[in-house]
Amino acid sequence: MAISASDVKRLREETDAPMMECKVALEEAGGDFEKAKAILREKGQSAAAKRSGRSTSEGVAKFVVSADGKTAVGVVLESETDFVSNNDGFRKLVDTLANGLLSAPADAVNGDVNSVSIDGKTVADLVTEGVALFRENIQLTQAVKLETNGAIGVYNHHTGKQAAVVMVSGDATNAGEVATKGAIQAVAMGATYLTKAEVPQDIIAQEMELETQRAINDGKPAEMAAKIAEGRVNKEFFKSQVLLEQPFLEDESKSTAQFLKEMAQGTAEVTGFKRLTVGG
Repeated sequence: MAISASDVKRLREETDAPMMECKVALEEAGGDFEKAKAILREKGQSAAAKRSGRSTSEGVAKFVVSADGKTAVGVVLESETDFVSNNDGFRKLVDTLANGLLSAPADAVNGDVNSVSIDGKTVADLVTEGVALFRENIQLTQAVKLETNGAIGVYNHHTGKQAAVVMVSGDATNAGEVATKGAIQAVAMGATYLTKAEVPQDIIAQEMELETQRAINDGKPAEMAAKIAEGRVNKEFFKSQVLLEQPFLEDESKSTAQFLKEMAQGTAEVTGFKRLTVGG
């Protein structure tokens, strides 16, 4: 049967698939729209399987916050090229995933997120459709949902490559501003941990070993090298990797913890944070 241009246009609008593929799918389906959609889905799954091994070094990291300001969801959606990650359609998919996951259970988002349903489609289906649409391997590499009774602040870097969320408890009237300042700090200075207590002991031991060897290589005796290593881990490693220990971006004479405490109009305690990075 003859397939009209209006039918092809309608299928494209409903699926976002390329015009030629819509035409071919309609021809294979004998003009049946539902069958044509099924054909496009199957082809999309096939395309996703073929591209799944390709590396994804570009993408977008983003946090969104619920209307009541108590829940944040962050996602990292990666692509092969920045041409795709800068595409409006790709950014729209990021928003669809992040906002859709706001209503999903936290254990599902933080667990097998691919099986979570958003508007009748699983996360895996939405990503597969993205592969078919953008003709690149696309992977949802990170997804996290955080909830609090306090305030949440997020910062999404303008490049789209990094994003962070900080949670604050207490009675400060500007708690949201405090949290946002913390999130900006986390992205700008690349924090990995919130407090020193969160740093795994094996990571500390590894840093101690590296710094001890560094001191020995500089000609220091073993006993002195160990003390030098301890000082360097405290002054260099913790102050670079631990958010609350970092010199604050706007006033490096103060730690992030000290600065945020002083700016709070009331009591404010940073209770959690998460930073997301494309390729991280």
